[in-house]
Amino acid sequence: MIRLAVRVRRAEAELVLAELLSLAPSGVEEVDAGPDTVEFAVYGPPGELPELPALRAAAGSALIEVSTTEIADDWAERWREFHRPLVLGDRLCVRPPWAPLSAAALDVVIDPGRAFGTGAHPTTRLCLELLLELPVAFQDAGSSGFAAVDLGCGSGVLAIAAARLGHAPVLALDHDQLAVDATIENASVNRVGDALVVRRFDLRDEPVPEAPLVLANLLAPLLRDWCWQLASGTAALPDAVIASGVLAEEAEDVSDAFAAVGLLEADRRESAEWSALRLVRAAGG
Repeated sequence: MIRLAVRVRRAEAELVLAELLSLAPSGVEEVDAGPDTVEFAVYGPPGELPELPALRAAAGSALIEVSTTEIADDWAERWREFHRPLVLGDRLCVRPPWAPLSAAALDVVIDPGRAFGTGAHPTTRLCLELLLELPVAFQDAGSSGFAAVDLGCGSGVLAIAAARLGHAPVLALDHDQLAVDATIENASVNRVGDALVVRRFDLRDEPVPEAPLVLANLLAPLLRDWCWQLASGTAALPDAVIASGVLAEEAEDVSDAFAAVGLLEADRRESAEWSALRLVRAAGG
């Protein structure tokens, strides 16, 4: 078995991932390789892996390095060991399906089989911490009929947790069809399928739908694109936002961009080089 890895610049990682998934639709592993670098990897026998020229073309100008590694026959079991439950005290446990049922008040099962992970990434963990502390006032559905929007839902961790906490119905959005499919499957496993609407969405081409609460685990450039929508009136201003995917060095700029459109920072959490912000609508906004 071969592991074929592509390292790219973090600023362009999301765009590269979309291209790689077209070459490896069964899934791409994502590894944090440093403050400015993300590593994507695919596994398989040599004859079933994407061709190197195609990988280099998909990575484009973001490419830093391509490498191949032969791995042991027990790689599948080692992959399972990599995905361990995320436990936030007695409040929340996000676990893969092979991990035992937890004693946490909220037990969420997420299958990482499509390489989106189980919520253990610092950006997702920070979002969950802030979501658990969100006031009940944000649980009322807005005029669109949705209480919350999960912008960039990935495997559906945040959308499912929000629905289980009562922020329902939830609209879960992602540009990647694999993410849409994974969220639908995970919502069914967690028995919240009736509380979620999931669809493909491109933030650069469509306005963010209205909801009192928006969960946005996105890179800073995409968050700024949304701020432009809010500033222009293309998108409606939510009552609260939990925004992550932001490098600590970018957090102040992102906070300022939201403040300029009437969403003020109420809390900030940091883990490793990542930050997450809780923002609330300014009085009279």
